[in-house]
Formats: sequence, structure tokens, C-alpha cells
Amino acid sequence: MKRFFEKNIETNKTIRTIEIIAIVLLLLGSVVSTAFGLVKMNECDGNASFVGTVQMSMDDQDECDEDNTVCDVSYSNDEKSIIVTYTYEDYENLDGESITAYEYKTANGKTLFLDHENATVNEIKDTYKEITAKELSPVFNFGISSAILLISVMIVFIFGRFFTTYEKSWFISIMVLATIFSVIFPEESANGVNGIVIMLLYLLDTFLNILCELLISKQSRYNFLVSVGVEIVEIVMCIVLMYRFATMVTTLFFWLPIDILSFINWSKHKDDVEDDLTVVRRLKGYQEVLVILGIIVWTIVVGYFLSGLDIATDFITNKNLETAIIYIDACASAVGVANGLFIFFRLREQWIAWYICAALESIINILSGQYVLLILKLGYFTNTTYGYIKWSKYIKSHKEEQATLF
Repeated sequence: MKRFFEKNIETNKTIRTIEIIAIVLLLLGSVVSTAFGLVKMNECDGNASFVGTVQMSMDDQDECDEDNTVCDVSYSNDEKSIIVTYTYEDYENLDGESITAYEYKTANGKTLFLDHENATVNEIKDTYKEITAKELSPVFNFGISSAILLISVMIVFIFGRFFTTYEKSWFISIMVLATIFSVIFPEESANGVNGIVIMLLYLLDTFLNILCELLISKQSRYNFLVSVGVEIVEIVMCIVLMYRFATMVTTLFFWLPIDILSFINWSKHKDDVEDDLTVVRRLKGYQEVLVILGIIVWTIVVGYFLSGLDIATDFITNKNLETAIIYIDACASAVGVANGLFIFFRLREQWIAWYICAALESIINILSGQYVLLILKLGYFTNTTYGYIKWSKYIKSHKEEQATLF
């Protein structure tokens, strides 16, 4: 027995050492990669020599409409390209599908294209920064994701006794995959917002959602504190990308209030033996049928209403695809409302709703090209199974009449 405890203590020390090494390496990786990117972006002092002009043709793209305050139009000639930002009025007055681009070369040999001659020092520097940031997006994404992964490891390190080995492994594995995907699949700019900022929002959304999911599976009321952060990030994402307005409205007027109310409700129903646990229960069959009918009605009504709105976005450029996403989003928001109520009432059926939400949102992410968010959905599917099993075992170990809603 003594040998067993000594071996267990030695194993814990080894794990702690690995966690400390990981924290140091991630800190260095984040600082070094971000610093490298910033230095590269600011290498140009604004001095550049004029090379000549290049005639470029407008690339195929969807029409800009009056809801846009600005319109980004891309032009290219072989491997040379330029993106010009017009006001909607200037866009309407374009008299051709070609443009004369003015080529400049900086002291370090980088080629820049502008839409006018006699570029100022500040214009050269800004164009240089914009192009370099796009080229180095994997570097910046690595710096951002390393910082978020660092926070994940520190949570596991500080609250190690609160999580099982499986929970630690699952949490870190999902965040490592998100880091890898953020580097392999960098995001393009959309609606005037840099792709690096969009990736930051995606990674924050993944981190907070994964942590929230894990705490729900542990029947911890503190998941709702993390969930408030989730809602804020997702509202910002919807505004930045100008899409998924059903989800944004549901988040703003339902999820934020229900998170606060659920925290209060869960705090009133602590387990008699373990203070960190919340008493959970289940629905009856006919109640589940009523919930499903409500979801179907919500999807049809909200999807029809939103599909009739003419909301401009350059994040999704195919109208049929946009309409499909609107209806899927309406369904996902309906399931989300049901899920929020299930969580508030501490019902096991919330895990079934999580399955449906994860499937619907996976479809939206694939159609929208948001591949890094697929890692979040992988986390949903795996933890939902884990949570359903844990809650079922808890319900089975308690009296059935105390485990149902009515």
C-alpha cells in the first residue's frame, strides 16, 4: 500500500512538471510569434520607388448593394492583385471592369499595388502592413491560439483536483486541435474586419464553449458564469460577420437572462452530499413531444421571416446558401431555446438538444467555411456523450419520483 501511494505521488509530480513545461513553452511561443509578426508588419518606413502601371481586370464577385456603406472590389492580372475599397456611391459610378494599378517596390523588395499614383508615406506603410498581416496570418493565429491554449493549461494546472484525467485530456486535446486548425485554415477578412480578429473570436468561442460544456457535464453551477462570456463573444461574432441573426437575437434576449436565472436556480438545488454537484432530473415522454412540435413551428416562422430580410454581408456571397443557413440557424436557435430551458430546469434532455445543436451548427460551419469551429463541434459531440452518461448515472442512483419534472 505504501508503494502504491509513493508511485501515485511520483506520477502526480511528473504530470505537474509536464504542465509547467507546457505553460512556459506556450508563453514563449505566443510572445515570440506575435512579436515576430508585429516586427515584420512595421519593417517598412514608407519609402518606396515607383515601378510602373499594370492594367488589372475586376474579379468575378457578387454585386454590392445599397445596404453596404463600403464595397471591397478585387482586381487581378495573373499573380498580381489589388483590393480597392469604394463607397457605395463610388461603386455605383464605376464605368468599367478594369483598373490601372500603380506598382511600387519597397526597400526590402516587397511589391505593393495602389489604385492611384503619388502615394504618400502613410499610404505605403498602411498598404505594407495590410499585405504583411495577411501573409503572416498563420503566425499571428499561432500566437493567439498559443495564448488561449496557455490559459487552458493553466486552468487544468490550478484546478487539477477538480477535473478527472479524462476531463483534462479531453479539454486540452480539443484546444490543441483548435490551435492546429487555426494555423492550417486562416480566415479571410470580411466586412472590413481582418481575418486575424475573426480567428481570435473563433478561438475564444471554442475555448469558452468547451470549458462551459465540461462544467455542465460535472453538474457545476459555475458553468453559467463562463456561459455569459460565451454569449458576449457570439454576439460580437454575429455583428462582425453580419450573419446568423436568429442566433444573435436569441442569445441577447434569451441566453444572457437564462444564464443568470439558471445560476440562481442551480444554486438552490445543491446535492445533499456533494456541495459542488447540482441535483438533476429528466422529462416524461409527452413533454418531449410538445418540445419537438414547438421547435418545428419556431424554425418555419423565424426562418421565413429572416429569409425575407435583405441584409448585406460579404461573409456569405451565395444567396441560396445564405437562405439555407438562415433556416438551419432558425432551427438551431429553436433547439437552443429548448436547451436553455432544459438546463434551467436541470433536465437530462438538454444533452439530446446539445446533439441536435452540434449537428446543425456543424452544417452551418461547413457551408460557411468555418473549419476551426468544427473542432468545437467535435468537443460538443464527445462531451455530450460523457455528460449524458454522468447525468443518467446520477438520476439512476436517486429516487425516480425526485428525478422527474412533475
